[in-house]
Amino acid sequence: MTETVSAAQQATGKGLKMERVFSTEGVHPYDAITWERRDVVQTNWKTGETVFEQRGVEFPDFWSVNASTIVTTKYFRGAVGAPDREQSLKQLIDRVVGKYVAGGRDNGYFATEADVKVFEDELTWLLVNQYFSFNSPVWFNVGTTAPQQVSACFILAVDDSMDSILNWYKEEGFIFKGGSGAGLNLSRIRSSKELLKSGGTASGPVSFMRGADASAGTIKSGGATRRAAKMVVLDVDHPDIEEFVETKWREEDKIRALRDAGFDMDLGGKDITSVQYQNANNSVRVSDEFMKAVEAGTDFGLKSRTTGEVIERVDARGLFRKISEAAWACADPGLQYDDTINDWHTNPETGRITASNPCSEYMSLDNSSCNLASLNLLKFLKDDDTFDAPLFAKAVEVIITAMDISICFADFPTEAIGKTTVDYRQLGIGYANLGALLMAMGLGYDSDGGRAMAATITSLMTGTSYKRSAELAAIVGPYAGYARNADAHKRVMRKHQAANDQVRTLHIADAEVHKLATQAWADVQKLGEANGFRNAQASVLAPTGTIGFMMDCDTTGIEPDFSLVKFKKLVGGGSMQIVNQTIPRALKKLGYQPEQVEAIVAYIAEHGHVIDAPGLKTEHYEVFDTAMGARSLKPMGHVNMMAACQPFLSGAISKTVNLPETATVEEIEDIYLQSWKLGLKATAVYRDNCKVGQPLADGGGKAKKDAADKAAAEAEVVEKIVEKVVYAPTRKRLPKSRVSRTTSFTVGGAEGYMTSGAHEDGSLGEVFLKLGKQGSTLAGVMDAFSIATSIGLQYGVPLETYVAKFTNLRFEPAGLTDDADVRMAQSIMDYIFRRLALDYLDFDARSALGIYSAEERQRHLETGSYEPLELSEAESLKTVHEPEAAPVAKTEPVEAEVVEEAAPERAAKTSAELLEIITGTAVDSPLCFTCGTKMRPAGSCYVCEGCGSTSGCS
Repeated sequence: MTETVSAAQQATGKGLKMERVFSTEGVHPYDAITWERRDVVQTNWKTGETVFEQRGVEFPDFWSVNASTIVTTKYFRGAVGAPDREQSLKQLIDRVVGKYVAGGRDNGYFATEADVKVFEDELTWLLVNQYFSFNSPVWFNVGTTAPQQVSACFILAVDDSMDSILNWYKEEGFIFKGGSGAGLNLSRIRSSKELLKSGGTASGPVSFMRGADASAGTIKSGGATRRAAKMVVLDVDHPDIEEFVETKWREEDKIRALRDAGFDMDLGGKDITSVQYQNANNSVRVSDEFMKAVEAGTDFGLKSRTTGEVIERVDARGLFRKISEAAWACADPGLQYDDTINDWHTNPETGRITASNPCSEYMSLDNSSCNLASLNLLKFLKDDDTFDAPLFAKAVEVIITAMDISICFADFPTEAIGKTTVDYRQLGIGYANLGALLMAMGLGYDSDGGRAMAATITSLMTGTSYKRSAELAAIVGPYAGYARNADAHKRVMRKHQAANDQVRTLHIADAEVHKLATQAWADVQKLGEANGFRNAQASVLAPTGTIGFMMDCDTTGIEPDFSLVKFKKLVGGGSMQIVNQTIPRALKKLGYQPEQVEAIVAYIAEHGHVIDAPGLKTEHYEVFDTAMGARSLKPMGHVNMMAACQPFLSGAISKTVNLPETATVEEIEDIYLQSWKLGLKATAVYRDNCKVGQPLADGGGKAKKDAADKAAAEAEVVEKIVEKVVYAPTRKRLPKSRVSRTTSFTVGGAEGYMTSGAHEDGSLGEVFLKLGKQGSTLAGVMDAFSIATSIGLQYGVPLETYVAKFTNLRFEPAGLTDDADVRMAQSIMDYIFRRLALDYLDFDARSALGIYSAEERQRHLETGSYEPLELSEAESLKTVHEPEAAPVAKTEPVEAEVVEEAAPERAAKTSAELLEIITGTAVDSPLCFTCGTKMRPAGSCYVCEGCGSTSGCS
C-alpha cells in the first residue's frame, strides 16, 4: 500500500479534510469492542443435512447469531477448511476497507495522510458497529483476486437487430453469473404487427423474451440455486403491449393446470421449468398521455417502432383494466411512470431513462450500473428517542466518499457499462430500519407524523450526499457527462430543494431534521453552482435483504415492521420467540409506566398483536401496525409512505404494495392511478395467494372457481359410479397382528402422523391420523374421522372411492409438503388420500385418478410414459403393498388409542412461521432453497432470515 497521498493529489494541493466523529484517535475501532469465537453450523431443517460448517469464527459480542451466520456463509472468502479461508469479521472488513483507502489515496481524494487515516478509522468503525453496509457484491469481490465488481444493479440496452438481441442474451448471462441482476426496455424491437426489411413479419419482443427467460433460468445468479434477477420493461404505446401484459397471466393458468395434473409446480420444482417468463419481473412503462387518456376514457395510439406512426388505437381504460387484471391474477406487470422518471433525470442531454434494475429502485441511462450502500437508521436514535440528524449527516459524508472512490477501482461486466458508469458515477445510498425507527419514536407508519419524519430523513440523506458530491467535484472534478447536462442537473437539484420546502413538520424531532436538510440543500445549490457535481445520481431505496440482516435490522429498506414478534437464534444453539425490542421503547416514549409496558409486551407475545392489550390506548394502536397480522397496514398506507420519500431520491424505491387475497381489480387500478398522481416513479403490487406456483398459494378468483367446478364434476361422476355398486354389509376384520406403516408429514407447515394397517392380502384396512395436541378438539375430530374411515374400509368401501372424494378438497393448512411424491397439497385430506393411493393402489388405479409418484412423473418427462418397468407379479405386489421397516399395530381401530405419543407442536424457524403459528393465517412467501425456512418480503423480493439468501435481488 502506498504510504503517502498520490502525486496527483500533491499536484492539485487540494483534498478532503476528514473529521473524526465516530472513532477515537489512537484507539483502533476493533480495540473498543469485545470479540468472541462462535461456531457457524447451518442445516436444512427439513432434511437435517448440514449445508455449511465453520467453527471458531470471530465476531463482536453484540452481533447476533443470525448476522454472524449470514456473514460467515455469504461473505467470507476462501474454500471452507482451507488455511486461507477468512475466519474473522476483522479480516473481511480489513479486506474491503483496505481497497477503499488505497483507492482514495491513489486518486487524490484526501489532503494529507492524517486524513487518510481518519477515513480508514471512520469507515471501519461504521462497518463493525453495524451503522451501514455496502451492497453484497462489495463483500463478495472487493480485495479478492476476482474482478472488483462493486455494483448490484445494471441496466442494459437492446436495439432492433438480431446482433443486439443475441448480445443482450450474452451480457445478461455474464451479469447473472456474477451474482447480480439486470433490467432493460424492449420497446425498440419492432412489433409482431410490423414487417422486416426482407418483407416477412417480425416476431416481436415477447418472442425474444422466451430465449432470455430460458437463459436466466439455466444460469441462475452466481451459480447458486436461487433464480436470476431481471426486469423487462415495455412501453405502453408498443403495438405488442397486450401480448406482453398477458404473458405471465397466461402462464399462471398453465401452472394451475399442470399442478392439478400432479406435476411439481412449486417455486423451484422440477416441472416449473416448463413454464415460460418466470425469471423476470415485468413492468409497463406508462406515459402521462396514457394516464390522462385513462382518466378521460378516450382512446390511445400504439406506434410503429420503425416509423413512429400510430398503427392501432385502443381504449385506454380497457388496456389499463387488462394491466390491472393481470397484476391481480399473477402480480405482473408493475407500472413505471415514464414522464415522472424523466422529469427528475439529471442527464437528459445524454439520453432518456428507459428502464430500471430488477427491483425498480435504480433508474438511469442504458448500459449503466449502480453500487449501493444502506444506513441502519435505528443506530441514530438517541437516548431521548429523537433522531440524531447531525451524526447521520456525518455518516452520509463518509459513506458517499467511499462509494465514489469505489468507481475508481471497480471492474464492470461490459465495456459499455464501464464507460457509462465511470462517466456518470451513479451512486445509490439508502437506508434500512425505517419501520423500526418510527415505531421506537412512537410514530405510526401510516400517519402524518411518520411520513414527515421519513421525508425529512430522506431529504437530509440525499441533500448531504449531493453536498459531498459537489465538494468532491472541487477536488477530483465533476463527472465527465456533467458539462453537457449542467443545466438539467441543477434544475433537478432545485426540484429537490422545492420539495423539501413543502414538507410540513409536526414535531420537534422532525423539525430538527428538516432544519438540517434545508441547510444541506442550500449548500447543494451554492457548491453545485461553483463546482458542479461528482455524481449524476446519489440515492435510492433498495430492498436491503441480506445486508439488512448483516446490520441486525428489524426492518428492511422502507418497509414497515413485518410483525410484532420475532424468532431469534441464540449463541450456543437453540432459539426463542421475542417481542420486537422497539416495542418497549415505543411504549415508554408514549408515556406508559414499566408495569404497563410489561403487561402489554406479555400480551403481544401471546397474541401477536395489540388489539385489546391491557391498558393500551386505542389511539396508540397505529404505532404498532405491521405488514402482516391482525392490524396490517392498508395498501394506500404503503403508497403514501413511498410518495412522502420519493421527491428526495435520485432513483426510486424497491417496494411491493401488498394486498389481501380479497382485493379487487378495481383496488389495484386505484393504487396504480393514485401512485401516478402522487408522483411515484414505479409501483408493483402483490395480492396474497395470487401465485399458484408458490407455496401456500391456492389460486384465486376465477382459478378457485374453475378448480372447484372441476372437483365437483369429478365427484359427481364418482358418486354415479358408486351408486351402481351394492356392497354386502359384511365386515372384513383385520388380523390381530398385521403389517402397518407410520408416515410423518408436513402440509403448509402443519405437522402430523398417519398410521395405516393392511390386511393379509396387502389391501388397506385401517387409518389412524394424529394432528394437534392430545385432548384437543382437532385431535378428537381426527380420531373420529380415522375410526369412520377404517370401518368403511373394512365394510368394503373401495379405497379408490375415498381417494376420489377427498383429494382436491381445499382448506387450510395447505401448500408445500415434505413428501417428494406429493409436493403440493390443497388440504390435509388431499395429502393423506394421495399418499394412501400411492402406498396401496396399483399403477392402473392411481393412473385413472391422475396420481403419480415423483419417479413416475420424471419417467414421463424422459420417455413420455408414466408406465413403470415390467415387474414379475410377485415383485409388483411387493412394490405396491409391502411397506418399509413397518411397525406392527396390534389393536382394532374402534377399540384402540389412535397414537399413544402426542405429535410435537409445530416449531417456528423464522419470524414468518412464528407469525403463522400465532395468528393462524398463512404468510404467502416462498421457502428458502438453502435452509428450507419460510422467507419474508424485502422490497420487491424475499429474503431468508435463517441464511440471508434472497429470491433474486442482490
